[in-house]
Amino acid sequence: MHVSPLVWVITCVVILGLFVFDFFAHVRTPHAPTFRESAFWSSVYIGVAILFGLIVMWLWGSQYGGEYFAGYVTEKALSVDNLFVFVIIMGTFAVPREYQQKVLLIGIVMALVMRGIFIGVGAAAINAYSWVFYLFGAFLIYTAYTLVRDHGHEKEVEEERDSKIVAIAKKILPTTDTYDGDKLVTRINGKRVVTPLLLALVAIGFTDVLFALDSIPAIYGLTQEPYLVFTANAFALMGLRQLYFLIGGLLDRLVYLSYGLSIILAFIGVKLVLHALHENTLGFINGGEHVAVPEVSTVFSLAVIIGVLAVTTVASLLKTRNATPAK
Repeated sequence: MHVSPLVWVITCVVILGLFVFDFFAHVRTPHAPTFRESAFWSSVYIGVAILFGLIVMWLWGSQYGGEYFAGYVTEKALSVDNLFVFVIIMGTFAVPREYQQKVLLIGIVMALVMRGIFIGVGAAAINAYSWVFYLFGAFLIYTAYTLVRDHGHEKEVEEERDSKIVAIAKKILPTTDTYDGDKLVTRINGKRVVTPLLLALVAIGFTDVLFALDSIPAIYGLTQEPYLVFTANAFALMGLRQLYFLIGGLLDRLVYLSYGLSIILAFIGVKLVLHALHENTLGFINGGEHVAVPEVSTVFSLAVIIGVLAVTTVASLLKTRNATPAK
């Protein structure tokens, strides 16, 4: 897949333009978005992502189009799981609902920047050392295990992490427990201090680094094209702010989502290990020769990902159909 520098520039400008539009159209004036507003714009961004996938299919063929859609669906699912953590962070810092949009949008932009760095590093590592796929695969399998191990205790784990982040931030920065509108920094008695809104943003930014460690190896298990990895991540993150307000009340009902994601990550991890064996250059494995193992196709990968998400979502909703909605 050949992507010219011009196409990269145009793509980055369009993505940046969408984030700028999002800020001035929805975030600049603090407000709590309605369900209708969130549903509309979430649908718009999903539509844009699908349209981009069709463009990829038209310009570069169905193989790359399938890889993009597999990556996008996986990253979107991981992003939904991220919303659980965002809800915990917002609750920990008692962020007023009308100011949450600003924290989320800035956090999403930070996440995209950090993922861009990880994507570049990952692409360089893969090009230089084929055995990196072994590491990626092993890491994803371990991550799948931790999702199952920590299931039901996510809130405790995140709250403990947030408390450590806040403790470190307060040692370094002068802080206040009082909000001043949607300001990140304010003045008290002539002294500049950091508001809880900035502390929440720091917590989200740190969490985004951890999310990137999971998501980038996962998508490299579905495509080795940096352009597709970047755009799948970018379009998955777009609309995440709207999705937060749209399904926030349903998050507690997705009780099996972590299990579904663990299955997907483990599946991609095995897929990466198989690919590493197929491309093997390590002398202590088969004498440095390639190992004749089956490789998993993109179509099969996409079917597994969609199937697992569909089953776990339906099972979750059936399990909690009589549960009282979270307020």
